[in-house]
Amino acid sequence: MPNDRSTIAAGLAVVKVLEAWQVDHLYGIPGGSFNSIMDALSAEKENIHYIQVRHEEVGAMAAAADAKLTGKIGVCFGSAGPGGTHLMNGLYDAREDHVPVLALIGQFGTTGMNMDTFQEMNENPIYADVATYNVTAVSARTLPHVIDEAIRRAYANQGVSVVQIPVDLPWQEIPQNSWYASAINHQKPLLPVPDPDLVKRLTQELVDAKRPVIYYGIGAYTAGKELQQLSELLKIPLMSTYPAKGIVPDRYPAYLGSANRVAQKPANEALAQADTVLFIGNNYPFAEVSNAFKNTQHFLQIDVDPAKLGKRHQAEVAILADAKATLQQVLEQVSEREETPWWKANLANRQNWRDYLTKLENKQSGELQAYQVLKAVNDIADEDAIFSIDVGDINLNANRNLNLTPKHRHFTSNLFATMGVGIPGAIAAKLDFPDRQIFNLSGDGGAAMTMQDLVTQVQYHLPAINVIFTNKQYAFIKDEQEDTNKNDFIGVEFDDIDFSLVAKAVNMKGFRVTKIEELAPTFAKAKKIAKTEPVLIDAVISGDRPMPVEKLKLDPAKFSKEEINAFVKRYEAQGLRPFADFLKEAGLSVRKAGNSEGGF
Repeated sequence: MPNDRSTIAAGLAVVKVLEAWQVDHLYGIPGGSFNSIMDALSAEKENIHYIQVRHEEVGAMAAAADAKLTGKIGVCFGSAGPGGTHLMNGLYDAREDHVPVLALIGQFGTTGMNMDTFQEMNENPIYADVATYNVTAVSARTLPHVIDEAIRRAYANQGVSVVQIPVDLPWQEIPQNSWYASAINHQKPLLPVPDPDLVKRLTQELVDAKRPVIYYGIGAYTAGKELQQLSELLKIPLMSTYPAKGIVPDRYPAYLGSANRVAQKPANEALAQADTVLFIGNNYPFAEVSNAFKNTQHFLQIDVDPAKLGKRHQAEVAILADAKATLQQVLEQVSEREETPWWKANLANRQNWRDYLTKLENKQSGELQAYQVLKAVNDIADEDAIFSIDVGDINLNANRNLNLTPKHRHFTSNLFATMGVGIPGAIAAKLDFPDRQIFNLSGDGGAAMTMQDLVTQVQYHLPAINVIFTNKQYAFIKDEQEDTNKNDFIGVEFDDIDFSLVAKAVNMKGFRVTKIEELAPTFAKAKKIAKTEPVLIDAVISGDRPMPVEKLKLDPAKFSKEEINAFVKRYEAQGLRPFADFLKEAGLSVRKAGNSEGGF
């Protein structure tokens, strides 16, 4: 224990608090209002690594990615005024995806605050909405405690903490024995234990169901084995939210994909025909606006968050408990049953859809499309590769054509859905998992928003494989305009950027491919290069719209022959059949009512 007369700079104590919480890197751009903390980071450079980004937004997005990938708090900073406000997109991404992030914001020194000095402003209101903890430090002596409190609050609330730090405070000396870090006392909350009576009721509902589906979200991330076992035993098809893709292998024959728009055809069709839904660790945000469960007769739910129970649909049985523990109890009470007509119809429909996707992926001629590029990604991906995925049509296409298993990791901006997260996410992933293969998959719209930080990958020797899907448009938004607007695609098309030249400009090896036959050799080169340095492939793809599975025109009971033929031709859907065909072949009736798209 240091004696009472020993002192430490408050800023150095702050950094040591971060280290106690196992923070080993943080992101930001210094400024006059933050230079006192930079002194402390310099003093501790052997223990905590400062990552210089080229835009504070990238730092905040990378911090959010750190938290998503590791569960540990991500840390970013910005100077007073614009440096701090630039963080907002990444902080909202963290808030919406419920991950712990700490943002340190510079402020003018206490002698000039409230004097309308340079870049001095009332910062608390700016961060009031995004943060679960939002304070301005007022004393050097209490500053380490405030940082410690901010971290505890971020973990406890799974959200964002923001601390504004007047620049003069971290330089001041404080008593060495006046502060401590509470990291040693940090514990994860115990998960609720499932109620045996409720588990018994839920199990019976599943056994009695004629047309059940299990619909799980990222809250079931530890329960992949149990989900697949229950599916196999009771012959229940599985579907997931997009973020939960990969919890069960994509190639599992009864995995139908996800519903709504960033979706797969079998999941949308099955949900409209199901009578029983087991909703696990799921907060499906389009449930009400798309009337997703309007045909559901029995809604069963498992979640660790009491605020989620009954949120998206009134639950007949709701269990406050961990998904894995609850499913283990369910499995103890069931035995394998024979294949049902519902099971057979869904498996056949899913296989028909998989055949369609495989046909697109394996095309050897014609214009280069996203599907063939994603097959090239699959062909070189390691079994434990990590995929940082931007926002836009890349989500939709990756959902369908990226082949994941539980050994892989993939992440994006799930609920906030902010473009530009692909490159920052790859930076974070390589820092967190230096020995694993890292991909950034981005459309040219998202990549253009954060492309300056390709140089950060080079500067810090972070070997990632950046794949940019270039079609000179905000394709996801363009497709929305086709469905909802009367204009001639306003604001969704733009001039080309040759990202291979952008890569070369920052001393990264870059390639541009325009033909299907160029994919295999180029991706093989990229994989070899990425053993030691980052690399970029700019794939110039067609502007084709991916099939809108929320607006299928395949069923002759609903659409004319001319409508079906036009739909099939546009989406190369020869051989793709409506779910109604498989239901009829299995001897089942077809409900006429489907689900709506919902959303904007």
